[in-house]
Amino acid sequence: MTSPAPSRAALGIVGAGPGGLTCARILQRHGIAVTVYDRDPGPSARDQGGTLDLHADNGQLALYAAGLLDESFALARPEGQEMRQFDLHGRLRRQHVPAADELFKPEIDRGTLRDLLLRSLAPGTVQWGRTLERVGGPADGPRQLHFTDGTTAETDLVIGADGAFSRVRQALSPAVPEYTGVGFLEAWFSDVEKRHPEIAEVVGRGPYVGRPILALPVPHTWEHSR
Repeated sequence: MTSPAPSRAALGIVGAGPGGLTCARILQRHGIAVTVYDRDPGPSARDQGGTLDLHADNGQLALYAAGLLDESFALARPEGQEMRQFDLHGRLRRQHVPAADELFKPEIDRGTLRDLLLRSLAPGTVQWGRTLERVGGPADGPRQLHFTDGTTAETDLVIGADGAFSRVRQALSPAVPEYTGVGFLEAWFSDVEKRHPEIAEVVGRGPYVGRPILALPVPHTWEHSR
């Protein structure tokens, strides 16, 4: 980036997930102009998935820098720190029940966290429906973001927050993700406490770990995936 002052630079973040939005919030708090580009047509285009652990030594530090830690605690579920581990025969081998004041890694729903972050940003920060095709321009900037709809955007610094198959990474490295041979299958049980109380009882309020399954509670609706 060749701009003489970061406050006068134009920054572009690709990806409106928790990482990209948290980064945008922190930059705006420091008076730095930033635009977030995301391929989804809008914030409600798809389900954001299950829950996240807000660890005190990483996620909570980022939200503190974003000025949103207290608000995130109000939306999180400390009881989600409970952990149950079972063997192949369904016998309980280990259980961690969090203390009443334990906040080392409370669970928060991804969609809830995303909504919190979106509300914290200046209006118009996120541009929806912008699918990045490639990053062009000289290495010392400015960079050009080329989108699949034929439009472009110029930015002094590009921040890639677009996941495992990042288009931004391609401007820096030929590395690509490889399949490890391990898969993950989700099954959703709606209104689980009433319709499937036996599943709710086994899984509990936090992660259920066994072989060959992993189950995580989904807040508010108390659906469970396993």
